[in-house]
Amino acid sequence: MTEVTLALDELRRAGLLRRMVTVQGSSPGRVEIDGRQVILLCSNDYLGLREHPVVREAAAEAALRWGAGAGASRLVSGNLELHDQLERELQDFKGSQACVLFGSGYLANVGVIAALAGSGDVILSDSLNHASIVDGCRLSRAETLVYPHADLDALAWGLARADGRPSLIVTDAVFSMDGDLAPLAGIVELARRHGARVLVDEAHATGVVGPGGRGLVAELGLQDQVEVTIGTFSKALGSYGAFACCSQAVAEFLVNRARTLIFSTALPPASAAAALAAVRLLREQPELVRRLRTNTQVMRDALARHGLQPGAASRSELGPQTPILPLIVGEPDQAVRRSLAALSGGVFVQAIRPPTVPEGTSRLRITVSAAHEASDLLTAAAVLAATAEM
Repeated sequence: MTEVTLALDELRRAGLLRRMVTVQGSSPGRVEIDGRQVILLCSNDYLGLREHPVVREAAAEAALRWGAGAGASRLVSGNLELHDQLERELQDFKGSQACVLFGSGYLANVGVIAALAGSGDVILSDSLNHASIVDGCRLSRAETLVYPHADLDALAWGLARADGRPSLIVTDAVFSMDGDLAPLAGIVELARRHGARVLVDEAHATGVVGPGGRGLVAELGLQDQVEVTIGTFSKALGSYGAFACCSQAVAEFLVNRARTLIFSTALPPASAAAALAAVRLLREQPELVRRLRTNTQVMRDALARHGLQPGAASRSELGPQTPILPLIVGEPDQAVRRSLAALSGGVFVQAIRPPTVPEGTSRLRITVSAAHEASDLLTAAAVLAATAEM
């Protein structure tokens, strides 16, 4: 047997082998799998903008006008007027001096972190940060100190250990597998005391948290104290790509140093136009965020009536207001069985297993959308409760 085959067999025995589920069609809050409609509870399309007619039309029109792709990196010939418009819209939305687009959230985190920190520097990273942050830290060649999740005392210890070396604190705003919020006010205060910089990934916060969905940094009024705010279009904004909001000087630095920007083809016109339309819709229709929060509470209450309690309540002063509701199951095979049982019952929710989450915390990661009907959420809660009895 080859090494690859042995590795696959080991994953299979451990209940960690991953397989793709093919979606054949979709409608707001639902998808078609194996020829039948099921309630979708594992999408990051928090505001339902992926299928919004204005967003779809903007993407189609841009493809017709500009073509299917940008044709080159932005520093060659791929910098389109659309990209400039989107950056201006985002810097205004986020309250920053400047904004730089990236091809994906992964590329943004890897590129920005590796540009801002290097050999001789220190990065302090939350233990539950996204894999893209982990990889950005590795590629930077800086010394990386991983502090226990949301532990400000441990972070303070790490900053003291840095002993005056240039330091960068990196954290998710909303942690993608637990739905809790970073203790960002405390992080920024520690950074101020120790002369460290702060980078916040708001992938799951943009469109979800803060005034009009502007994110956790805006909610706490910390725009002037966070060096870089990362965001993506692939979640609440329903498109694809990412951005970094920052000062004008940092933006210019990233254009010259962020390898994932310099050496990647620019964002396709359709994706950029869809994102631009989505940001404008979010600004014009803040009720989308309110509907998301209402639906999240409907789902929480429905789960509670069935005796199901999502884990990881928020650790911030803002309270548990995110639409990520993890049902901790424990072992990988149990999570997979319950996911399959839910799908048989008409609910698509994925089993999340190690290494994405720590050992012993495999889960069903429920995500709520503004596109859901309350009746579907009530039905889904009953189906999930039934899987717990199997």
